[in-house]
Amino acid sequence: MRKAAVLAYGVLTYSFFLAAMLYAIGFVGDLIVPKTIDRGGRTSNAVVVDLALVALFGVQHSVMARPAFKKRVPAPVERTTFVLASALALDLLFALWRPIGAVVWNVPLLMPIFWLGWALVIASTFLIDHFDLFGLRQVFAYARGVPYRGLPFKQPRVYGYVRHPLMLSFLIAFWAAPRMTAGHLLFAAGMTVYIVAGVALEERDLVASFGRAYEDYRTRVPMLFPFRLRLGGPRSR
Repeated sequence: MRKAAVLAYGVLTYSFFLAAMLYAIGFVGDLIVPKTIDRGGRTSNAVVVDLALVALFGVQHSVMARPAFKKRVPAPVERTTFVLASALALDLLFALWRPIGAVVWNVPLLMPIFWLGWALVIASTFLIDHFDLFGLRQVFAYARGVPYRGLPFKQPRVYGYVRHPLMLSFLIAFWAAPRMTAGHLLFAAGMTVYIVAGVALEERDLVASFGRAYEDYRTRVPMLFPFRLRLGGPRSR
């Protein structure tokens, strides 16, 4: 019964998160869904409310992704619990977001880049292990009664050019808005701050997990963009 419950929890959470991510595409792109980044909801105190929602999402991700927090959650459902909390934080952002309609730019030619960003988001999850990332591998291992083993350090395809292609893909999807409003700009900027800060914290955990192998990887491959910025000193990581 316990194994069945853990498996059901993992599968239902994955389905819930998948629905949230699909809604996110419509929300960010101002497409199809009933409430988007530019349509629906109240507009009073929009900057304060929207920044609070982005901050809440970032804090949830950053705190629950740290090893100290992970140890407090039963191992078979640790990743699934993180995914569920992420989906709930996203749904809260969708529900309470307040549009700010002033148009910053209107460039329809950016639409293919917007879709490319989301396509890369999906592709990036499969480059390492999609089902491990979203907790299914862990709950299936528990249900089968076999030990779960973490993924080894590897650098498939695009990971040879940038260390965090998933985060880069989100940045492309958030910023390549054919119609960029002030509200969308606030969202993109806030998420960019979270991504940069979150990646810096994740890098620390990756070094702790993989040691010298990851340190060597950092010296060879840029963090978020497939080029190095030379600022007159040592190469920036």
